[in-house]
Amino acid sequence: MSVYDFSIPLPNGEDNITLSNYKGKYILIVNVASKCRFNAQLFELQSLYSIYKDHLIIIGIPCNQFGNQEPLPNKDIVQFYKAAFGIEFPLSQISIVNGKNELPIYTFLKNEKRGLLGTKGIKWNFEKFLINKEGEVIARYSTNVTPTTIAKKLEKIIEV
Repeated sequence: MSVYDFSIPLPNGEDNITLSNYKGKYILIVNVASKCRFNAQLFELQSLYSIYKDHLIIIGIPCNQFGNQEPLPNKDIVQFYKAAFGIEFPLSQISIVNGKNELPIYTFLKNEKRGLLGTKGIKWNFEKFLINKEGEVIARYSTNVTPTTIAKKLEKIIEV
């Protein structure tokens, strides 16, 4: 099984983000929340996407599991994130990232790359997984690792 075997539901509930469409690109998957105190990372994520969009796709996964910090209904997600944060990269429907009803991609990601001290669970909003062009999960970043810090790693590995 690889990351390319997964799809992620869009906010409309009818369509999906099909990860196999991004073969040959780096993928950064991030659980996001509009009301989280770390939401300034959304601006950094958009900047990263704008700079590297020929080589990198960012997928935001809105999640309300941590402090109920994603109060928006699915129908308003894309419009709000675009207006408030300038987001142009794809966003999924509001999803669960821990527990028995978690998105299948999160089960896969957490098994491929454990967190600090070998933990599997997502600890908070804005935890990030970086996938290389071959579909391998190469890094997992905690909430405190900013997209600007990740950009420094991308500069070294992306052949621009």
